[in-house]
Amino acid sequence: MKQLLYSVLALLFTPVLVASEMPLNMTEGVTDISNRVYNLHMIILYICCAIGILVFGVMIYAMINHRKSKGAVAANFHESTKVEILWTIVPFIILILMAIPATKTLIAMEDPSNADLTVKITGSQWKWHYSYFDQDIEFFSLLSTPREQIDGDATKGENYLLEVDKPLVLPINRKVRFLMTSEDVIHSWWVPAFAVKKDANPGFINEAWTRIDKPGTYRGQCAELCGKDHGFMPIVVEALSEEDFDAWLITQQQHAQNAEAAAKTALSQTLTMEELMAQGEQVYLARCAACHQPNGAGLPGVFPSLIGSPIIKGAVASHVDIVVNGKPGTAMQAFAKQLTATEIAAVVTFERNAWGNDSGDMIQASDIDSGSSTPAASDDSDTAIATTLPATLPETQQADIPATETVVEVTEDVKAVVLDDLTMDELMTMGEKVYMTSCIACHQATGAGLPPAFPSLVASPIIKGPVSDHLEMVINGKPGTAMQAFGQQLTPQEIAAVITFERNAWGNDSGDAVQASDVDGHGK
Repeated sequence: MKQLLYSVLALLFTPVLVASEMPLNMTEGVTDISNRVYNLHMIILYICCAIGILVFGVMIYAMINHRKSKGAVAANFHESTKVEILWTIVPFIILILMAIPATKTLIAMEDPSNADLTVKITGSQWKWHYSYFDQDIEFFSLLSTPREQIDGDATKGENYLLEVDKPLVLPINRKVRFLMTSEDVIHSWWVPAFAVKKDANPGFINEAWTRIDKPGTYRGQCAELCGKDHGFMPIVVEALSEEDFDAWLITQQQHAQNAEAAAKTALSQTLTMEELMAQGEQVYLARCAACHQPNGAGLPGVFPSLIGSPIIKGAVASHVDIVVNGKPGTAMQAFAKQLTATEIAAVVTFERNAWGNDSGDMIQASDIDSGSSTPAASDDSDTAIATTLPATLPETQQADIPATETVVEVTEDVKAVVLDDLTMDELMTMGEKVYMTSCIACHQATGAGLPPAFPSLVASPIIKGPVSDHLEMVINGKPGTAMQAFGQQLTPQEIAAVITFERNAWGNDSGDAVQASDVDGHGK
């Protein structure tokens, strides 16, 4: 019997003795903080194992030596004050012993002061943007795993889905402060070797820091469910010696100067259709295919199709504008800082001529005005009219404006279009477009919402109530809820159209036709 007891105890003690060598155990990492986190983890693990050994040891001993077959009689006692005091004080002491090292480690993890280098990390679907403060260096880091491996047409590499085109380069032996935020949804920057995992929230700045001890390449990934390509958002950090890092900074600054000179030279170059299509396809597959799919079909209701779409068939200026400046309130990002003028020209040319679009349009780098983000006017009357529109005007509005309407500047930052009242059909058509890009994510294509987080718009109190209340909600949002303020994201005409659509779609049938003048006059 004693031999059995020794065997059981040996099995219980073995995990404690070899835990640090287990391949599934937490790794020590390459920073002081990661080592402290590892040591804290091991202390807590040992405490838990000791408690487990003690508890199960007593249980096993009691079951063996106080079993009924040996004539043991259970003790009969009730409400023992000593036992109750004991099982209250002992766990309290254990928790205090755990809390002391844990608190010290947490305080150290949250102290980014006196940093030698600050890097701003911005997450977006689905890439990372790194900006080095005081160094005039910034770049985007994208997944570089070949599409053939992702599709299963090629053998997967050693670092499958954990490789990027441009790694974050950091020095060793210097304290690096991270400022983390997001352009769209919540992401999370996680590098296990540094013991750094911090959420990147839109509209907020979170801080973290590290001091790397060893040169090398360290990998991580987004640790937040940030959308359909969440698994394709890796992080690669290349840690260099201090001397090599300083040399890298000089090299990057020189590359930036060379890229600027090359961009200026490209403005005078004219590429053939074949060259534009070849380069445009490369850019599209790397930057656009994640949302709009390699075949341009998109994901209806989420990411629009580019096959025969209004933006593709519309004015070139509107197409360039949405690529350069993005579209507020949607997942369409601004690529002005991500792509060169040549790349923008190539991808717009590709999109307008691929998948049967066959527009014949050829856009050159010289057509991309980096200042106004619109191409130069041409003899095409539609294009000429589009280039008179404000660069910030959403493309849905530009596509619907007849040539007889006039653009007027209200202030330096706010521009409006003088429009006549639209018919109910026009309002419903425009409103549906706006709803499908700005509202569908929360309230669903059917207007049913996701109660209780996102209320249904089918016969809801706000829909059946006064138009002014509906206007107030859309323009100014609702504090304390997920309802955003769209007053700065949509034009008055778009707000009028989407409210008209919501009040008359899905059987609401209010008959209300809201006009841009109603939006301009709201609250005045």
